[in-house]
Amino acid sequence: MDNRPQIVEWSIVAQNLPEHARNPIHTDAGAQAAGFPRALVAGVTTYAYMTHPLIVAWGEDWLARGGGEIRFRRPVFDHDVLRCVPVVDGDAVLVQAVTSEPEQPRAIFRAVRDGGVVQPLRDGEVLSSKEFQLIDTFSCDYGSRAGDDLSFFADRGLVHPAVWPALANDIVYNYVARGSWVHMRSIIRHHATAPVGATAELRSVVVKRFESHGERAVLDVHVVVNNQVVASLEHEAIVALP
Repeated sequence: MDNRPQIVEWSIVAQNLPEHARNPIHTDAGAQAAGFPRALVAGVTTYAYMTHPLIVAWGEDWLARGGGEIRFRRPVFDHDVLRCVPVVDGDAVLVQAVTSEPEQPRAIFRAVRDGGVVQPLRDGEVLSSKEFQLIDTFSCDYGSRAGDDLSFFADRGLVHPAVWPALANDIVYNYVARGSWVHMRSIIRHHATAPVGATAELRSVVVKRFESHGERAVLDVHVVVNNQVVASLEHEAIVALP
């Protein structure tokens, strides 16, 4: 008999957060200028929604040492009804982001219970380190501000897992992107939980740049709290649209 917690489908009306308006692609005007019908929901918000079924099933264990790879295949638009549909794939679970648009899924998160050990930052363009207080937009309430009613993070005073790619996006925005940009993919590994109110240092390196539907950049990012890497990412974005 399989006694593992079952991961069940969950749905929500997708929405952008106010801070995402700094990227024009997350506004109706900016999205339409880039050829889309309306504002794209930030990839990290879509990811936040996709972690909901995993937290319900796997809890703090996944938050402390799990991870996975998120790939954004097509946009989720503001006010789309988004279904997070889990499919078991061997030792992993594929959480698919499904909307009413013709081509589905819009994103796929291949989640694993064990994200693996910290890998060293690779060689490349070393960016200036940056510190963030894990409060306000980088706190326990990332999901709740986007409409998720899960109280897990606030109850425990723990930072939401979507904060890690959100911080990586902040590095992209401040140091790499030129104008509108699009988060495309992240490999995210959790190494410990982080308490709300702590200070996080981001250490990051641009390890690759290439052309594919615009200029892309791949970054390695370490999130360090109390001298421990609590999350590590390989983060890819189109940093200049064609």
